[in-house]
Amino acid sequence: MIEADTIDRLVRLKPDGLPVLSMYVNIDAADFRKLDSQVWSLLDQVRPLADDESLDRESRLSVRQDIKQIEDAARHERWDPGSMGIFSSSRRGVFEQVALPRAVHDKIVVDATPYVRPMLAVLDEYHRACVVLTSKGQTRVWELYQNEMREATAFQDPTLRKPNYAVWRAEHRVHNRANELAKRHFRRTAEVLEQMYRAGAFELLVVGSHDHEVPTVVEFLPLELRNRVAGTFTIDASAILGDIKFEAQSILDRYERDEETRLVSDTLQRNAMGGLAAVGLSDCLWAGSLSAVQSLMIQEGAVVPGVICEQSGWLAESGETCPLCGSPTRAVPDVTDELVTAVIEDGGSIEHVTAETELANLVTAAQLRLPLPPRP
Repeated sequence: MIEADTIDRLVRLKPDGLPVLSMYVNIDAADFRKLDSQVWSLLDQVRPLADDESLDRESRLSVRQDIKQIEDAARHERWDPGSMGIFSSSRRGVFEQVALPRAVHDKIVVDATPYVRPMLAVLDEYHRACVVLTSKGQTRVWELYQNEMREATAFQDPTLRKPNYAVWRAEHRVHNRANELAKRHFRRTAEVLEQMYRAGAFELLVVGSHDHEVPTVVEFLPLELRNRVAGTFTIDASAILGDIKFEAQSILDRYERDEETRLVSDTLQRNAMGGLAAVGLSDCLWAGSLSAVQSLMIQEGAVVPGVICEQSGWLAESGETCPLCGSPTRAVPDVTDELVTAVIEDGGSIEHVTAETELANLVTAAQLRLPLPPRP
């Protein structure tokens, strides 16, 4: 599982003249044998830097040691299926391995800062969710995050077992009693979920039950929790865990795509009306340079070379000199990665968009916290 403190350390690692080697490798559960060749092929792309005379001696030695550390890790450690992100800067004492819950493209980058965008894109897809399955007086609750599902609690309340409807005069009384017991159970389920939500256990809720019970379960939730319901599914309480997880994850995936589409649409509409929004990479880089981005949307997989000024934080697609302070800029392999890092440091949010939207052509869009001044 990706830990927040690991991400924070990497995002906030500043340039100090020594390079950082970032590598992402996809791990195929069906064929672990090809992992060695994948790692070696990626490392071959950066081996020439270890002897590149254009780099200073400390940088060459650092890259050389980075390569050795990654080779050792690939040989001796057992990586789980999914992907592994490795970030190494030996002469700075940095070596982080981050297991990612889904596959990403193999990639290796040597730059002044860690290349974190693929990792953040994966993390952005996963909401901390609660999955509840309730039926016939039984409730089971799981926490689902980054493809890991663990049971949080389970409980059972009294129900009428095989009520005798043979005596017609008692039928109405038995029916009312059964309904009252069901309501008590739903109220208790709602109370347990509310306590978990107040404790920060989840952001989204997925509810499963019998077809005729699902609306009733949702109705018993307090309004705040009803607004956190990502979706519902119908399934028997005796269903196996794999089926429950599949249903819940499918709902969360649809929720994420819908959220991306809505956010992009809202931002483009805000921009069309002259509101606080920026559309397109050039305007978003300018906004990021001024710490003006509240929420950044970026097309998943987009990579654009650019430049950054270490003194002022100016970001652009090109330019040898910073127009804000006159300092020389530094070329970067992906300026969108630098933009993502800047927005996070300024307290903004990131949404990596994989849904089919207009962002495919625009690359980036942003909701702003303040109007943009004219460019220098």
